[in-house]
Amino acid sequence: MRRGPRVTTEPGRLIVLSGPSGVGKDTVLHQLRTLEPGLRYSVSYTTRAPRPGEVDGVAYSFIDRDQFLAMAERGEFLEWAEVHGHLYGTSEARVKEALDRGEDIVLKIDVQGAAWIRPRVDGAIFIFLLPPSEEELRRRLVGRDTEDEAARELRFRNAVAELADGAAYDHRVVNDDVGRAAREILDIVRSRRARGTS
Repeated sequence: MRRGPRVTTEPGRLIVLSGPSGVGKDTVLHQLRTLEPGLRYSVSYTTRAPRPGEVDGVAYSFIDRDQFLAMAERGEFLEWAEVHGHLYGTSEARVKEALDRGEDIVLKIDVQGAAWIRPRVDGAIFIFLLPPSEEELRRRLVGRDTEDEAARELRFRNAVAELADGAAYDHRVVNDDVGRAAREILDIVRSRRARGTS
């Protein structure tokens, strides 16, 4: 039987998952939520077009640039940034509602967004997902075949640069095997829950 969200009398915990493009964040996150169905996922807003198979409101909330900037102007984002020419943002209301219900919630965001959240949210867990190697990262980006060669090369250069940002995270997990990486992340989260510390 699948369990619902973990509801307690204590506030939930924010889990920030970052890593370079192509490292496998979506795949690991899917496996993590399979292992721990009570984990909530915060659906971010973005101005980029949906990729094949992506559903609005599930993968992202897809909106246009004017709508996004209006939300930013109203202060509706916990964090937002421009990445690879597109805007991405996390709804503060969505996150706060989940945490207030005692649910642990995962944010899959870039290093800019994580840097913005770090001094503003007490008790958050920051996890950086690493590729086994730069060569494997390039192979994964090419294998996605969702962009043209120039766009993939730009993503690869940016991804390599982002690897250095992993040093600022509480935990670094290598995605050499999706199941193993997801279990390691879950162990981190459960350990922090058990300690009841930030």
